[in-house]
Amino acid sequence: MIKETVRIVAMFSVILFLQPSCATVRIMQEANEASIVVKELVTTKSWDGEFLRPYPQGQPEITFRRISIPAGARLDTRSHAVINAGVLMGGQLTVVAADGKTLHLKAGDPIVEVVDTSHCGINQGMVPAEIVVFLCRCR
Repeated sequence: MIKETVRIVAMFSVILFLQPSCATVRIMQEANEASIVVKELVTTKSWDGEFLRPYPQGQPEITFRRISIPAGARLDTRSHAVINAGVLMGGQLTVVAADGKTLHLKAGDPIVEVVDTSHCGINQGMVPAEIVVFLCRCR
């Protein structure tokens, strides 16, 4: 379980890219050595372009979730009270906010979720959508 968690954290930190307001950093070794590429997402906004709210004071509590959304499934409309981010590990997922803004994700794409905004997720693909999500809230 610890190895799997470390692998997920490493993958999460390495494959984040192509999000609005992100910075991509590439670190390359010499050509005759194995190349290391680091892609990093740095943002102050959620996927809909809204600024993330400040964290409250308190003891941080970190949660990782691996979620499998069956092919053809539509998740119930929901909202999140805390900042969370994830990476779609497999399949595809469409996220639709209450105002109609839409985000289409494919395997490897990151997402910084909207906070306190109603939205739903739809897997319009033929295979399950697998997403790993990281949440950090204060107790």
